[in-house]
Amino acid sequence: MNWDIVQGNWKQFKGNVKQQWGKLTDDHLDQIAGKRDQLVGKIQEAYGVNKDEAEKQIKEFEERNKDFRAH
Repeated sequence: MNWDIVQGNWKQFKGNVKQQWGKLTDDHLDQIAGKRDQLVGKIQEAYGVNKDEAEKQIKEFEERNKDFRAH
């Protein structure tokens, strides 16, 4: 998954993120703004997991959404 594309199309993409990580608020999603490192940090905070676990979850998310195309 190309995070430059995600960042550029964040408004369309953040619904997928919210579906995956429901504890992230709209404010969190606005702060993340498509930045992968910000998403890692917010997952760590919201779910109480370490960085490795957050990275693992994101990699799994990327695999499930690898064909994402913004409309």
